[in-house]
Amino acid sequence: MLLGDLLFALNDAMGKWLMTSFAVGQVLVIRSLGAFILLGPMIARQGPMALFRVEQKGLQFMRVAMATGDVALFYAAVAYLPLADVMTFYMAGPIYIAALSHFFLGEKIGWRRWLAVLVGFAGVVIALRPSTAMLSLPSLFGLAGSFSFALSLVMSRYLRSTSDTTLVTWQTVAALATGIALSIDHWQPATPIDWSGMLLLGVVATCAHLLITRSLKLAPASLLAPLQYTLLLWAIVLGYIFFNDIPDLQIVIGASIIVFAGLFIFHRKNLKETVPAEAVPPDGH
Repeated sequence: MLLGDLLFALNDAMGKWLMTSFAVGQVLVIRSLGAFILLGPMIARQGPMALFRVEQKGLQFMRVAMATGDVALFYAAVAYLPLADVMTFYMAGPIYIAALSHFFLGEKIGWRRWLAVLVGFAGVVIALRPSTAMLSLPSLFGLAGSFSFALSLVMSRYLRSTSDTTLVTWQTVAALATGIALSIDHWQPATPIDWSGMLLLGVVATCAHLLITRSLKLAPASLLAPLQYTLLLWAIVLGYIFFNDIPDLQIVIGASIIVFAGLFIFHRKNLKETVPAEAVPPDGH
């Protein structure tokens, strides 16, 4: 989960850079094609027909829809809002996940961990100050995207017997189809560097999805969700490296609160609730 979050932070920074020049649909199309650089060999390994032998097709469809909505809404939001503002919305994801896991996955959350999640979210608010732009339509994209992201993670946990390859492939196919629809009349010429960046975006995002999907099969969503707060730390590091953004004291204080809250939640989790190895499909990913 931690490594997947790091890759998602890289994905976010790259996406922000690309969205300054290209439409959402075009980025989604090339990003999805780039994803198949990794998914192609994995599909061949497990067999293409395995993609169609899935449990609970209705829930699978809902998960694909939520994952696609997450990606499209994130890029739509980050095209108009600062990356920090969009990340603020997505940092609310652990609260959604904890609540959804409690009611739909039967993962009981003690009051101490509930309090720690709320304290962690307070740290997000301290570190990433809301801007006046947050009342705009793009801010609604960010809110809806963060909720879609949370729902897709909970469904990934519920569908743990489905192979990682199958889960990520279908959401990539859906993103490709959505990108094609959105890119009509919005396709723009690009340089080789731009094409490479969009393809690399797909590779990085696919690695992140595979890592997070696997983590959700091995541990409860309520345990892993607070680790999403590390996205904030990586945002600070990448912001400094690529955009020369230096964090001020308020960001440092907020980030410290978030880290300590996440570590406390991790400490309180009973390791006996971890999914046994025999319950996880040995697809090797």
